[in-house]
Amino acid sequence: MSLLTVKNLSIAFRQADVESQVVDNLSLSVDAGETLALVGESGSGKSVTALSMMRLLPTPPVIYPQGEILFAGQDVLKADERTLRGLRGNRMAMIFQEPMVSLNPLHSIEKQLYEVLSLHRGMRKEAARAEILSCLDRVGIRQADKRLNDFPHQLSGGERQRIMIAMALLTQPELLIADEPTTALDVTVQAQILLLLKELKQEMNMGLLFITHNLNIVRQLADNVIVMRNGQGVERNATQQLFNTPQHPYTRMLLDSEPEGHPNPVDNEAPLLLRVEQLTVSFPIKKGLMRRITGYHHALKSLSFTLRPGESLGLVGESGSGKSTTGLALLRLLESQGEIWFAGQPLHQWERRQMLPVRRQLQVVFQDPNSAMNPRLTVLQIIAEGLQVHHPELTPQQREEKVIAAMREVGLDPATRNRYPAEFSGGQRQRVAIARAVILQPQLIILDEPTSALDRSVQKQILTLLKKLQQDHRLAYIFISHDLQVVRALCHQVVVLRQGEVVEQGDCEEIFTTPKQAYTRQLLALR
Repeated sequence: MSLLTVKNLSIAFRQADVESQVVDNLSLSVDAGETLALVGESGSGKSVTALSMMRLLPTPPVIYPQGEILFAGQDVLKADERTLRGLRGNRMAMIFQEPMVSLNPLHSIEKQLYEVLSLHRGMRKEAARAEILSCLDRVGIRQADKRLNDFPHQLSGGERQRIMIAMALLTQPELLIADEPTTALDVTVQAQILLLLKELKQEMNMGLLFITHNLNIVRQLADNVIVMRNGQGVERNATQQLFNTPQHPYTRMLLDSEPEGHPNPVDNEAPLLLRVEQLTVSFPIKKGLMRRITGYHHALKSLSFTLRPGESLGLVGESGSGKSTTGLALLRLLESQGEIWFAGQPLHQWERRQMLPVRRQLQVVFQDPNSAMNPRLTVLQIIAEGLQVHHPELTPQQREEKVIAAMREVGLDPATRNRYPAEFSGGQRQRVAIARAVILQPQLIILDEPTSALDRSVQKQILTLLKKLQQDHRLAYIFISHDLQVVRALCHQVVVLRQGEVVEQGDCEEIFTTPKQAYTRQLLALR
């Protein structure tokens, strides 16, 4: 008997007597020791299916018109709340896509991990600490003993995701449901996590339901694959057979959606838009009762580069290497040392008030769109917010027309503009964030992992869009990413960072073809 069996499952949302079906007649099974991958575009029903396995969706508005979800022979859809509490965490665990939303911002990492061991395994604090440190070390948290008192906002996006993975694995579940668990991770840590999941699956004979849009991960990890589209399973096959001989046209389209192409030509005679000299960011280390400064943690050391209109610079490296710190420092959202010259203006000398008129020209797309948006605002209000600040002369109708145009550019249906962020998938929310940035027609956009939450087909559309915008408006990009294929397709220059230091820097194609440093070669080998 399979560990998890889903038979003819349909899932719908019912609001004001209107029923919208999101999953239609889906069947699947996961055996102990098996990895089943659910693959498909954003909005295909993957995450809704995963959340239903543990009955984590509110009912109402969610209803299940038909089907069964059997875990170890027990129907989850008919189980009472007490039974579900016994299953959740103890026998079934889940890794969520957006760690900043899942972690409590008011509690330290140790407190949140200890809570799992205390509730589900009845461990005392001293014994739990050893277990926590061992698990954090296994998921790639460096100097774990010094990070226990950190809060979620003090960790990078990749580090937060590793904490979520550790939290799920601490309970030693029979079934682990992983909803895009490596989305925020760089390639080196991604390889570590995939190896870890393989080892744990074998050690614990654990079933793994793995949801992703990354086909490279599916190839490495999964035993079997189900391809979903519009809530239906359009193809199921063993992994190797699916990749070698895909049967459904949609599957073939997904396999053909890998990033490709070369960056747009750049005018090397154009005047510099951005010049950065010896950019350094340091955070004080405070110890003792009086919290005196005993030293400094250098998050970024002596970064220098130039950028022209229409040119893209890629920042690559592991989580915590200083990529996002660089972006925040360039926006003058973090204190830094060194020089930042933008369009001939010395931003490094300016105070907050002086920066305000320049903000329209410097836009950013953050890594986690869910935490970057106000959940109480509609998509129309979110995208138009910048227009209200920087173009107060526009009428409400003119603002709405610009929002409609921006939504069309990024592949969103303008008819959804009065919906709220929670009503969109993760990939759709990221497209809203991109629309919010491009609507102001800036000169420079800092893109912090803008495609990490997008499936490959949409990612290809976004890359095409970014290239077109760059060509039409001579936009400059600083592209922060751990996806090296995307970097190669978009960027002219690349800077490889490791623990805040520049490992290698230069022409993108040259570094991809003939990398000089061992660390760069390691990154390229894992892509």
